[in-house]
Amino acid sequence: MTADAVIQTDLQGLTLLNRGKVRDLYDLDDALLIVTTDRVSAFDVILPTPIPGKGALLTAMSEFWFDLLEEVVPNHLITTDVDAMGPAVAPHVDVLRGRSMLVRKADPLPVECVVRGYITGSGWKDYQATGEICGIPVRAGMQQAEPFDQVLFTPATKAETGHDENIDFETFCRIVGPELGEQLRELSIRIYETGRDHARERGIILADTKFEFGLIDGQTILIDEVLTPDSSRFWDIEEYKVGISPPSFDKQIVRDWTKDSGWDGEPPAPELPDEVVARTAARYQEALERLSA
Repeated sequence: MTADAVIQTDLQGLTLLNRGKVRDLYDLDDALLIVTTDRVSAFDVILPTPIPGKGALLTAMSEFWFDLLEEVVPNHLITTDVDAMGPAVAPHVDVLRGRSMLVRKADPLPVECVVRGYITGSGWKDYQATGEICGIPVRAGMQQAEPFDQVLFTPATKAETGHDENIDFETFCRIVGPELGEQLRELSIRIYETGRDHARERGIILADTKFEFGLIDGQTILIDEVLTPDSSRFWDIEEYKVGISPPSFDKQIVRDWTKDSGWDGEPPAPELPDEVVARTAARYQEALERLSA
Protein backbone atom coordinates (compact mmCIF):
# COMPACT_ATOMS: atom_id res chain seq x y z
CA MET A 1 0.00 0.00 0.00
CA THR A 2 2.90 2.41 0.62
CA ALA A 3 5.27 1.67 -2.25
CA ASP A 4 4.49 4.90 -4.12
CA ALA A 5 4.15 7.09 -1.05
CA VAL A 6 6.44 10.04 -0.31
CA ILE A 7 7.14 9.98 3.40
CA GLN A 8 9.99 12.48 3.51
CA THR A 9 11.96 14.58 1.05
CA ASP A 10 15.68 15.27 1.13
CA LEU A 11 16.28 17.50 -1.87
CA GLN A 12 19.99 17.86 -2.54
CA GLY A 13 21.02 21.44 -3.32
CA LEU A 14 17.98 22.96 -1.59
CA THR A 15 17.88 24.38 1.95
CA LEU A 16 15.36 22.67 4.21
CA LEU A 17 13.75 25.26 6.49
CA ASN A 18 11.26 23.11 8.33
CA ARG A 19 9.75 19.65 8.42
CA GLY A 20 6.23 19.72 9.84
CA LYS A 21 3.77 16.93 10.48
CA VAL A 22 2.91 16.78 6.77
CA ARG A 23 4.88 19.43 4.86
CA ASP A 24 8.57 19.91 4.08
CA LEU A 25 9.51 23.57 3.49
CA TYR A 26 12.52 24.64 1.39
CA ASP A 27 14.10 28.06 0.86
CA LEU A 28 14.51 29.06 -2.80
CA ASP A 29 15.95 32.51 -1.99
CA ASP A 30 13.18 34.67 -3.49
CA ALA A 31 10.42 32.09 -2.89
CA LEU A 32 9.52 29.06 -0.81
CA LEU A 33 8.87 25.49 -1.93
CA ILE A 34 6.16 23.67 0.03
CA VAL A 35 6.20 19.91 -0.46
CA THR A 36 3.16 18.07 0.87
CA THR A 37 4.15 14.52 1.78
CA ASP A 38 1.93 11.51 2.43
CA ARG A 39 2.65 11.53 6.15
CA VAL A 40 -0.36 11.31 8.44
CA SER A 41 -0.58 12.10 12.14
CA ALA A 42 -3.01 11.23 14.90
CA PHE A 43 -3.16 13.07 18.20
CA ASP A 44 -0.06 15.07 17.19
CA VAL A 45 2.06 11.96 16.57
CA ILE A 46 3.27 11.14 13.04
CA LEU A 47 2.30 7.56 12.20
CA PRO A 48 4.77 5.14 10.59
CA THR A 49 2.30 4.34 7.79
CA PRO A 50 1.66 7.01 5.12
CA ILE A 51 -1.46 7.50 3.01
CA PRO A 52 -0.26 7.21 -0.62
CA GLY A 53 -1.41 10.12 -2.78
CA LYS A 54 -2.59 12.21 0.18
CA GLY A 55 -0.02 14.96 -0.48
CA ALA A 56 -1.09 15.33 -4.10
CA LEU A 57 -4.77 15.46 -3.13
CA LEU A 58 -4.14 18.16 -0.51
CA THR A 59 -2.06 20.20 -2.97
CA ALA A 60 -4.73 19.97 -5.67
CA MET A 61 -7.42 21.04 -3.20
CA SER A 62 -5.46 24.06 -1.96
CA GLU A 63 -4.76 25.10 -5.56
CA PHE A 64 -8.46 24.85 -6.38
CA TRP A 65 -9.51 26.97 -3.39
CA PHE A 66 -6.75 29.57 -3.84
CA ASP A 67 -8.05 30.13 -7.36
CA LEU A 68 -11.71 30.23 -6.31
CA LEU A 69 -11.03 32.64 -3.44
CA GLU A 70 -8.78 35.03 -5.35
CA GLU A 71 -11.45 37.74 -5.49
CA VAL A 72 -11.96 37.46 -1.72
CA VAL A 73 -8.33 37.51 -0.58
CA PRO A 74 -4.90 37.44 -2.28
CA ASN A 75 -2.72 34.39 -1.59
CA HIS A 76 0.90 33.30 -1.73
CA LEU A 77 0.67 30.71 -4.53
CA ILE A 78 2.92 31.25 -7.56
CA THR A 79 2.58 27.87 -9.29
CA THR A 80 2.12 24.13 -8.74
CA ASP A 81 3.79 23.35 -12.08
CA VAL A 82 7.18 21.88 -11.14
CA ASP A 83 8.46 22.42 -14.69
CA ALA A 84 8.03 26.17 -14.14
CA MET A 85 9.78 26.32 -10.77
CA GLY A 86 13.28 26.93 -12.08
CA PRO A 87 16.64 25.15 -12.33
CA ALA A 88 17.08 24.53 -8.60
CA VAL A 89 13.94 22.40 -8.56
CA ALA A 90 14.53 20.68 -11.93
CA PRO A 91 16.57 17.72 -10.58
CA HIS A 92 13.72 16.77 -8.26
CA VAL A 93 10.64 17.08 -10.48
CA ASP A 94 9.80 13.38 -10.38
CA VAL A 95 9.46 13.45 -6.59
CA LEU A 96 7.79 16.86 -6.46
CA ARG A 97 5.30 16.61 -9.30
CA GLY A 98 1.70 17.02 -8.13
CA ARG A 99 2.55 17.64 -4.47
CA SER A 100 4.44 20.93 -4.49
CA MET A 101 3.65 24.63 -4.38
CA LEU A 102 6.05 27.45 -5.17
CA VAL A 103 4.91 30.38 -3.04
CA ARG A 104 5.82 33.96 -2.31
CA LYS A 105 7.66 34.63 0.91
CA ALA A 106 5.52 36.29 3.55
CA ASP A 107 5.93 37.26 7.19
CA PRO A 108 3.61 34.68 8.78
CA LEU A 109 1.36 35.85 11.58
CA PRO A 110 1.72 33.76 14.78
CA VAL A 111 -1.99 32.94 14.99
CA GLU A 112 -4.56 30.49 13.64
CA CYS A 113 -7.81 32.03 12.40
CA VAL A 114 -10.45 29.45 13.29
CA VAL A 115 -14.02 29.78 12.04
CA ARG A 116 -16.84 27.57 13.32
CA GLY A 117 -20.23 27.21 11.70
CA TYR A 118 -21.39 24.16 13.65
CA ILE A 119 -20.94 23.00 17.22
CA THR A 120 -18.63 19.97 17.19
CA GLY A 121 -15.19 18.74 18.21
CA SER A 122 -13.45 20.71 20.92
CA GLY A 123 -16.15 23.38 20.69
CA TRP A 124 -18.79 20.84 21.70
CA LYS A 125 -16.68 19.73 24.68
CA ASP A 126 -16.14 23.36 25.68
CA TYR A 127 -19.86 24.09 25.43
CA GLN A 128 -20.79 21.08 27.55
CA ALA A 129 -18.39 22.20 30.26
CA THR A 130 -18.95 25.98 30.23
CA GLY A 131 -21.95 26.84 28.06
CA GLU A 132 -19.56 28.86 25.87
CA ILE A 133 -17.33 28.29 22.85
CA CYS A 134 -13.81 29.56 23.48
CA GLY A 135 -15.24 32.14 25.88
CA ILE A 136 -18.03 33.23 23.51
CA PRO A 137 -21.53 32.80 24.99
CA VAL A 138 -23.92 30.86 22.75
CA ARG A 139 -27.55 29.96 23.26
CA ALA A 140 -28.51 27.25 25.71
CA GLY A 141 -29.83 23.86 24.66
CA MET A 142 -27.72 23.34 21.55
CA GLN A 143 -27.20 19.79 20.30
CA GLN A 144 -24.02 18.34 18.85
CA ALA A 145 -23.46 19.23 15.17
CA GLU A 146 -26.13 21.94 15.25
CA PRO A 147 -25.36 25.16 13.32
CA PHE A 148 -24.66 28.31 15.34
CA ASP A 149 -27.02 31.23 14.98
CA GLN A 150 -23.99 33.22 13.79
CA VAL A 151 -20.63 32.01 12.52
CA LEU A 152 -18.01 32.13 15.30
CA PHE A 153 -14.43 33.39 15.00
CA THR A 154 -12.30 31.61 17.63
CA PRO A 155 -8.59 32.34 17.09
CA ALA A 156 -5.70 30.35 18.51
CA THR A 157 -1.97 30.64 18.91
CA LYS A 158 0.18 28.44 16.68
CA ALA A 159 2.12 25.71 18.46
CA GLU A 160 5.33 24.28 17.00
CA THR A 161 4.53 21.01 18.78
CA GLY A 162 1.36 19.75 20.42
CA HIS A 163 -1.97 21.53 20.34
CA ASP A 164 -2.73 25.14 19.45
CA GLU A 165 -4.10 27.20 22.33
CA ASN A 166 -7.45 28.96 21.98
CA ILE A 167 -7.39 32.69 22.78
CA ASP A 168 -10.09 35.34 23.03
CA PHE A 169 -10.42 38.10 20.47
CA GLU A 170 -8.91 40.68 22.81
CA THR A 171 -5.74 38.61 23.19
CA PHE A 172 -5.72 38.01 19.43
CA CYS A 173 -5.76 41.77 18.84
CA ARG A 174 -2.95 42.31 21.30
CA ILE A 175 -0.82 39.88 19.28
CA VAL A 176 -1.53 41.20 15.77
CA GLY A 177 -2.83 44.70 16.53
CA PRO A 178 -6.47 45.84 16.73
CA GLU A 179 -6.83 47.04 13.13
CA LEU A 180 -5.31 43.87 11.65
CA GLY A 181 -7.27 41.76 14.12
CA GLU A 182 -10.56 43.18 12.88
CA GLN A 183 -9.47 42.70 9.27
CA LEU A 184 -8.49 39.07 9.86
CA ARG A 185 -11.76 38.26 11.60
CA GLU A 186 -13.79 39.75 8.74
CA LEU A 187 -11.64 38.06 6.08
CA SER A 188 -11.76 34.68 7.81
CA ILE A 189 -15.56 34.73 8.05
CA ARG A 190 -15.90 35.81 4.41
CA ILE A 191 -13.60 32.99 3.27
CA TYR A 192 -15.47 30.47 5.39
CA GLU A 193 -18.86 31.60 4.06
CA THR A 194 -17.64 31.45 0.46
CA GLY A 195 -16.30 27.93 1.00
CA ARG A 196 -19.40 26.87 2.93
CA ASP A 197 -21.76 27.99 0.17
CA HIS A 198 -19.67 26.36 -2.56
CA ALA A 199 -19.47 23.08 -0.63
CA ARG A 200 -23.19 23.01 0.17
CA GLU A 201 -24.04 23.23 -3.53
CA ARG A 202 -22.07 19.98 -3.88
CA GLY A 203 -23.74 18.18 -1.01
CA ILE A 204 -21.05 18.87 1.57
CA ILE A 205 -21.20 20.80 4.85
CA LEU A 206 -18.19 22.86 5.93
CA ALA A 207 -18.49 22.60 9.70
CA ASP A 208 -15.35 24.49 10.70
CA THR A 209 -11.92 25.40 9.41
CA LYS A 210 -8.73 27.30 10.15
CA PHE A 211 -6.72 29.76 8.09
CA GLU A 212 -3.23 31.18 8.25
CA PHE A 213 -2.26 34.63 7.03
CA GLY A 214 0.96 36.50 6.38
CA LEU A 215 2.08 39.95 5.32
CA ILE A 216 3.89 40.94 2.13
CA ASP A 217 4.80 44.64 1.99
CA GLY A 218 2.03 45.32 4.48
CA GLN A 219 -0.62 43.45 2.45
CA THR A 220 -2.53 40.64 4.17
CA ILE A 221 -2.44 37.40 2.19
CA LEU A 222 -3.70 33.86 2.70
CA ILE A 223 -0.86 31.35 3.17
CA ASP A 224 -0.20 27.66 3.91
CA GLU A 225 -3.14 25.42 2.89
CA VAL A 226 -6.80 26.36 2.59
CA LEU A 227 -10.05 24.42 3.05
CA THR A 228 -8.48 20.98 2.86
CA PRO A 229 -9.60 17.96 4.91
CA ASP A 230 -6.48 18.47 7.05
CA SER A 231 -7.46 22.04 7.98
CA SER A 232 -11.25 21.75 7.85
CA ARG A 233 -14.12 19.54 8.92
CA PHE A 234 -16.32 18.51 5.98
CA TRP A 235 -19.49 16.41 6.35
CA ASP A 236 -21.61 14.69 3.72
CA ILE A 237 -25.11 16.19 3.84
CA GLU A 238 -26.51 12.67 3.36
CA GLU A 239 -24.74 11.51 6.55
CA TYR A 240 -25.47 14.65 8.58
CA LYS A 241 -27.76 14.47 11.57
CA VAL A 242 -28.08 16.82 14.54
CA GLY A 243 -27.21 15.11 17.82
CA ILE A 244 -24.28 13.00 16.56
CA SER A 245 -20.78 13.67 15.28
CA PRO A 246 -21.12 12.97 11.53
CA PRO A 247 -18.34 11.14 9.64
CA SER A 248 -15.92 13.65 8.13
CA PHE A 249 -13.85 13.78 4.95
CA ASP A 250 -10.49 13.56 6.67
CA LYS A 251 -8.31 11.22 8.72
CA GLN A 252 -11.12 10.42 11.15
CA ILE A 253 -10.86 6.79 9.99
CA VAL A 254 -7.22 6.81 11.14
CA ARG A 255 -8.03 8.47 14.47
CA ASP A 256 -10.86 6.03 15.16
CA TRP A 257 -8.67 3.01 14.38
CA THR A 258 -5.79 4.22 16.56
CA LYS A 259 -8.19 4.79 19.47
CA ASP A 260 -9.75 1.36 19.05
CA SER A 261 -6.30 -0.27 18.75
CA GLY A 262 -5.52 0.50 22.38
CA TRP A 263 -2.63 2.83 21.52
CA ASP A 264 -2.01 5.30 24.35
CA GLY A 265 -1.22 8.25 22.07
CA GLU A 266 2.50 8.27 22.87
CA PRO A 267 5.25 7.46 20.35
CA PRO A 268 5.85 5.06 18.78
CA ALA A 269 2.52 4.86 16.98
CA PRO A 270 1.26 1.58 15.51
CA GLU A 271 1.34 0.65 11.82
CA LEU A 272 -1.97 1.15 10.04
CA PRO A 273 -3.71 -1.81 8.36
CA ASP A 274 -3.97 -1.69 4.56
CA GLU A 275 -7.75 -1.46 4.80
CA VAL A 276 -7.57 1.71 6.94
CA VAL A 277 -5.04 3.26 4.53
CA ALA A 278 -7.24 2.49 1.51
CA ARG A 279 -10.43 3.83 3.10
CA THR A 280 -8.69 7.03 4.21
CA ALA A 281 -7.21 7.65 0.76
CA ALA A 282 -10.62 7.10 -0.83
CA ARG A 283 -12.24 9.60 1.55
CA TYR A 284 -9.71 12.32 0.62
CA GLN A 285 -10.19 11.53 -3.08
CA GLU A 286 -13.97 11.81 -2.78
CA ALA A 287 -13.68 15.19 -1.06
CA LEU A 288 -11.47 16.58 -3.84
CA GLU A 289 -13.67 15.25 -6.65
CA ARG A 290 -16.90 16.57 -5.17
CA LEU A 291 -15.63 19.96 -4.03
CA SER A 292 -13.77 20.75 -7.25
CA ALA A 293 -16.54 19.56 -9.56
